[in-house]
Amino acid sequence: MAQSVPAVIVPAGVPPAGNPTSRDGLPHYVRWRCPHSSDWQLHCASRERAGKSGVGYRPWAIYLSRVNILDELNWRGLVADCTDTAELARRTSLGTPLTCPADTLSPSDGERDGVRGGGPITVYCGFDPTADSLHVGNLVPLLALRRFQLLGHHPIALAGGATGSIGDPSGKTQERQLLTKEILDHNIASVRQQLAKLLDFDTKQNPAHLVDNASWTANVSYLEFLRDIGKHFSVNQMVAKESVRARMEDREVGISYTEFSYMLLQAFDFYVLARDQNCELQIGGSDQWGNITAGIDLCRKKLGKTVFGLTLPLITNADGSKFGKTAAGAIWLDPKRTSVYRFYQFWINTDDRDVLRYLKFFTFLSRDEITALEKKHAENSGAREAHKALAKAATDLIHGANATTEALRASEILFGGNLDGVSETTFNEIVGEVPTKEIEKAKLDGAGLPLVELLVHAGLCPSKGQARKDIEGGGVNINNVREASATRAVTTSDLLFGKHALLRKGKKNYVVVTAK
Repeated sequence: MAQSVPAVIVPAGVPPAGNPTSRDGLPHYVRWRCPHSSDWQLHCASRERAGKSGVGYRPWAIYLSRVNILDELNWRGLVADCTDTAELARRTSLGTPLTCPADTLSPSDGERDGVRGGGPITVYCGFDPTADSLHVGNLVPLLALRRFQLLGHHPIALAGGATGSIGDPSGKTQERQLLTKEILDHNIASVRQQLAKLLDFDTKQNPAHLVDNASWTANVSYLEFLRDIGKHFSVNQMVAKESVRARMEDREVGISYTEFSYMLLQAFDFYVLARDQNCELQIGGSDQWGNITAGIDLCRKKLGKTVFGLTLPLITNADGSKFGKTAAGAIWLDPKRTSVYRFYQFWINTDDRDVLRYLKFFTFLSRDEITALEKKHAENSGAREAHKALAKAATDLIHGANATTEALRASEILFGGNLDGVSETTFNEIVGEVPTKEIEKAKLDGAGLPLVELLVHAGLCPSKGQARKDIEGGGVNINNVREASATRAVTTSDLLFGKHALLRKGKKNYVVVTAK
């Protein structure tokens, strides 16, 4: 068999002349050497060039097709456990694309789905829509689905319209609050827009699919479920699962029959997807191991079929705290819940001990790129090159490059940078991050309002006397321009976009005064 040749990735934004630029921050170009040719061939991996790119085309391709998804996940530290690693590695091996002359293929290589080896696999990951936005804690399994898709596999994102109405006891010490169907439907619709940023639902090659398990559970009666599904599970096995056992040991909280049944519903999901969509792999956090293996057993008993389970590590910070939680709460993907500025700051403030791990977990940077950043981090961690790369990659992925640029600009302003050319969108990021004080716009008309009075009104100074001292001491800025005159008045001409003035005392005390 021909020896594999590593891929040469042409960096995004530096494509060969005359070819399209990158999409969604991913390289469009992959070079690979055909094992039966001495020539390098360059092919566009853009969706828009489907059917025209020729040899080796894969949607969003950034890997050589011989790369196995398990190898990719392993070097990134993203495999916690697997039900059958060796067999899953064989099953997910895409082999060499069948683009070389037919007479060069060995019969022993075999052919399946247009490739040698196991061929593309259908993989699913479920999430319960308990909120109208995903959060950064959801990213590891969802980005894993994207990694599968980038390597030619078929991802399914399962929204738990049924399981979400019950609540998964895994990792929870108390019962979840039950949600109505209307809330669940709203949450699923909202989350789908976020999934579209992570998965490609439109490509003709291996499109992602979003399914709702309510669609196959709603019409199943309780008696039918007990007879057809429940009979395949023993209570002994169910109580032995960690998610159930931990709750049963807590006598004060315990576990309701409703949440006890969750495992059966998730197992039913795997069975339905294996039966109807030939899904062979379920992935999830390591706390899902019991639920995943329950589904594997059900598929074996009812379908006589071998399927697989793979769990991803639950991420904790180096200090032991839960990843994705801050003093202000969860970090959401929806900018209405967590501003782009705050999202960017979350990543830029990553602990030095975590940043290299998180580059592997939360970005699509290559091994060589991460190795280079690791070297820079070891040589001069104070330069924060790894942190900047992490924050930019994560923010680009979720919010887009333009939003990242605005977040960076907002950061510069809040560290004293000038406001020349700042857009209203960028300034609005600041408004959401610092205290805001309203004032009647009429007070700023004509001669305006003395700065000393405005500083007191904004709460930056306790008295006009102190305000004068702060101004004369050089500690007061209007729109990040130092003001040295205690007789200065603020007028409507000082308002940004006709409504805001940014006041600062010292280095970090900001207030946005909004005129209405």
